[in-house]
Amino acid sequence: MTRNIEKTVISGKFIRFVILILLFGYFAEVLIARDTSQAAYYYKPTQYPDHIIISWSDDPASTQSVNWRSDVSITTAYAEIAKADASPNFIYTAKRIPAKTESFSFADNKANFHSATFTGLQSNAMYIYRVGSEGRWSEWFQFRTAEKQPKPFKFIYLGDGQEHVLSLWSQAIRAAYKAAPEARFIIHGGDLVNDARAYDAWHEWFAAAGWINATIPIMPAIGNHEYWDGNWEERFFTPYWRPHFTLPLNGISELPETNYYFDFQGARFIILNSNLEREKQARWLEGILKNNPNNWTIIVFHHPIYCGAANRDYPEIRNVWNPIFKKYKVDLILTGHDHTYARGNNPEQLAIKSKNSTDPVYVVSVSGPKLYHINQNRWMDRAAENTMLYQIISIDNNTLDYKTYTITDELYDAFRIERSSSGKKTFKDLQPRDFPERTFKNTLGRPEEK
Repeated sequence: MTRNIEKTVISGKFIRFVILILLFGYFAEVLIARDTSQAAYYYKPTQYPDHIIISWSDDPASTQSVNWRSDVSITTAYAEIAKADASPNFIYTAKRIPAKTESFSFADNKANFHSATFTGLQSNAMYIYRVGSEGRWSEWFQFRTAEKQPKPFKFIYLGDGQEHVLSLWSQAIRAAYKAAPEARFIIHGGDLVNDARAYDAWHEWFAAAGWINATIPIMPAIGNHEYWDGNWEERFFTPYWRPHFTLPLNGISELPETNYYFDFQGARFIILNSNLEREKQARWLEGILKNNPNNWTIIVFHHPIYCGAANRDYPEIRNVWNPIFKKYKVDLILTGHDHTYARGNNPEQLAIKSKNSTDPVYVVSVSGPKLYHINQNRWMDRAAENTMLYQIISIDNNTLDYKTYTITDELYDAFRIERSSSGKKTFKDLQPRDFPERTFKNTLGRPEEK
């Protein structure tokens, strides 16, 4: 009898031990999965909205578009909006509009993507909105519409994020937001993720930005890695781009939502797709620049006109687009791709460099942790390697102020463009002279880089 009791006790202890081992293994798997951001179940959509992001598909002064995701069981979804107020009673007057729902299936990833565009909004007004379905709503998010007339504003620019998006690139977008919470929108320079097929990477991108994406309009350019699935011979356009964004359809028809423009408070922003159809975009670009009533013109695309990284060059882009940029006196060109930092406005190394040059200022930047060696052809006036950065750009009537910060909030580069009433531009280089350029040799480079 005693032996039977002992056997029962031992058996019970053994079962509890096995259960503990299994539980430990399960929780360890969850923790590891969440730390490495690779487990598929961690990224499965649910009945609750996620991947919430706002952008513009039309006039920023009177519209706002929003996209989000759910699992396939949510076939009817809505967006609700009201004028923001300090009283929570706005919820009783919020207007509900039905969302457009699209079924998505790629590889083993299935979801429903929803989108809505708020129209008829007042200019320069704060609104509050939420998205979801009955009993499954997001929190309420605020945004502000643009002014109809030129007014001062700031925006954020972020070069390539691409790799280790949640674990490392998240520092960049969060630092940029903390430095300029009043920024009116964020422009991404392409290569948001590394692999065009990788759903996990898009989950990381949304997790890294979090609610920032839902409160500040996101206006991205597309990079070469949004066309890459491990084979450069055949271009594979990521199936996740258009479900995640609602962007203007005012570019060439062959490149919907990857070639477009929008006007914001006295500035025209033109987004080009540097991967495809460059000649057709050049003809489109001429028309967009020829009929431009704005005081400032900023162009964004992925591959640089003048390269920041060693052993790179893209004459097929430079020869087609750069004469147009110069002809129409574009103010600023923002690019990425080279995983370095470079900035200059005299790239051809002209013998006389005029402070009153009407040529564009060319910028190459990177916000993520994948970093290359700098181009030894010093066309640039300021450069960096092995450094994650973000840009804050301010426009106030006839002044454009540009500042580049490291993700540890050090001012690394700056310049100012001032335009006279006659249209004459003056360029002032304001880089901090007491801050040496960062290289692999004087930063926390890998041992082999020292």
